[in-house]
Formats: sequence, C-alpha cells, structure tokens
Amino acid sequence: MRRTSNVRKMARVALMAGLIVICSWITIPAAVPFTLQTFAVFTACALLGGKTGLSAVGLYILLGAVGLPVFSGFGAGLGTLLGPTGGYILGFVFTALAMWGVEARFGAGLPARIAGMALGLLLCYAFGTAWFMAVYARVGGTIGLGAALSMCVLPFLAPDCIKIALAALIAARLGPRLGRP
Repeated sequence: MRRTSNVRKMARVALMAGLIVICSWITIPAAVPFTLQTFAVFTACALLGGKTGLSAVGLYILLGAVGLPVFSGFGAGLGTLLGPTGGYILGFVFTALAMWGVEARFGAGLPARIAGMALGLLLCYAFGTAWFMAVYARVGGTIGLGAALSMCVLPFLAPDCIKIALAALIAARLGPRLGRP
C-alpha cells in the first residue's frame, strides 16, 4: 500500500511540474505581457501541500536547469536561471516554502492558503528583484530599487492577485477530490 502511495505522489509531482511548464509557455498579452507560471506554482502547492508542492517546483527548476525549454518563452539552461529574471524563477522555491510554512502553522483552509500565496509572492518578488538588481549591476550598471520595482513588480501586482484568487478557488474545488481540505 505504501508503494502505491509513493507512486501516486510522484505522479502528482510530475503532473504539477508539467502544469507549471505549460503555464510558463502561456503568455497573456497586456501592456506588460505576463505568463501563468505563478498561477501554476500557487495551484500546485495548494493542491499538493507545501512539501510535495515544493518538490514539483524543484522538479520544474531542475528540468529547466538541465536544458529542457520549460521556462517562459521556451527558455532553458543555467543561463536563464543566472540571467536578470532567473531570480524570479528561483523565487518560486520561496513561494512554495512560504505556502508550506503557513499551511503547517495555520492549516490548509482558504484564508491560510491565500495568506501563504500572498506571502510567497512577496518573497518571490523580493528575491527576484534583489537578483535582478545584482545581475543588472554586474552587466550594465546600477539600478535603483524604485526603478527595479517599477519594471519588475508593479506591472505584475494586479495579474498576480488575480492568479492567487483563481488558484485558491481551483484548490478549494479540486482539493477535496484529491484528498486535500
């Protein structure tokens, strides 16, 4: 019975990593185009739980790091991860950790899930923006925090809030079918 449970868990991790891949390829046209990566990370962690969701996020990043074109715009490789926006991809780990921590402390109810997603998004923004500023400084000169935030965070706030709401609703509907509250 334990072996079947492990196989199910691995299949779910692979499925959610696949969802993150597919959502990273989907670009929504807007004044500043955005992808559905964060939506998929939120959904994966909410449906699988923090620990298993972290595995899905880790698998996604590993697939990209070894050269499979899983990132936005079919990007791949360490060059993408070490580039200016790679910190936001690596920041998904902090999103998953935050969701895991909030879930461990407050449970997997809707308010806790939304709080975990919001905290995770803030951590992803913070890490990604710091990374962006460091890479920018290394290759082109300095950039102020305000300029970095206006380029890398502010245009994405509203879409990311919508992604949190949608991921929370989907998790509330699908979670019970997957054995999650």
